[in-house]
Amino acid sequence: MATQKTGLRDLFGRLLQDVRISVTDRCNFRCPYCMPAEIFGERYQFLPQSEILSFEEITRLAHVFVGLGVTKIRITGGEPLLRSNLPELIQMMSNIDGLEDLSLTTNGYLLPQMAHSLKEAGLNRVTISLDSLDDDVFGEMNGRGFGVDKILEAIDVAEKEELTPIKINTVVKRGVNDHTLMDLIEHFKGSNQILRLIEYMDVGTLNGWQMDEVVPSKSIVESINEKYPISPKQKTKNSETADRYQYNDGTGELGFISSVSEPFCASCTRARVSTDGKLFTCLFASDGMDLMPLVRDTSTTDKDIENAITSVWEHRSDQYSEERTAQTNEQSPSNKSKVEMYQIGG
Repeated sequence: MATQKTGLRDLFGRLLQDVRISVTDRCNFRCPYCMPAEIFGERYQFLPQSEILSFEEITRLAHVFVGLGVTKIRITGGEPLLRSNLPELIQMMSNIDGLEDLSLTTNGYLLPQMAHSLKEAGLNRVTISLDSLDDDVFGEMNGRGFGVDKILEAIDVAEKEELTPIKINTVVKRGVNDHTLMDLIEHFKGSNQILRLIEYMDVGTLNGWQMDEVVPSKSIVESINEKYPISPKQKTKNSETADRYQYNDGTGELGFISSVSEPFCASCTRARVSTDGKLFTCLFASDGMDLMPLVRDTSTTDKDIENAITSVWEHRSDQYSEERTAQTNEQSPSNKSKVEMYQIGG
């Protein structure tokens, strides 16, 4: 096992503290902002089993990351619950000394039948995606016409299994679901779940992102405050992506992730590992370092993998969102390709 270190810093002094690991590139939804159905149809060829990280390989990487100072790991996809025998991986990772927070992001559709086994295996908490409580709008957003009831059931089951605190992620897209936000706010106000409203981002190159489809968090905060007064709440850590707000009447909190209108690159402490073992240091990166050959080479030591990760992070200078915001046009700051969200999670 890698030796615990005090922390690994990039060129801007940002620590490596959080890692997201994608366990599958497959998904049962076809959300237009991530995996549009017109591109990812029935004939789309996802990665074969031989080209994705095994549970043993993922656990080995997790050990190395924790040795470098990482304390939080989130399992993502695609839809991670489509990965066969996922509780086995959770159990393997939950035994890593120094890993303080092991969580999972899911669309929730398969969670009701899996929540108990995931909790028993050692999963700490879940984040569930839910873009609207209106069945028609939600069906449009998930690209499959699925209704809301199954996701609400997933939230209830996760609460009973104490996979908490549960965060509910809502991507806000102008003209699609922005008119249904108050329903979500009223539903989760007073609950134990934390609703987080996320600005529609230009992740990848396949979703046809346009700046005018973004609803700035500031305008949403103002709209909510008119009906339900809210106040800013102190972040637990500066590296948290969400700006936290609390209801003035004490009935819970909200989060706003505003990487388009208010970039937080300066405090980003997160790395990502794709399904096929590539290390990305930014959600908007175009290239990643391929760790698969190192992980699969029986002669490679954990120290070799540690050195490779260290070399990448210490040369990291990513600040994509800040660069995008600095542009005067309404598109991304360059036309370069970017890794797709379904390959590395959100």
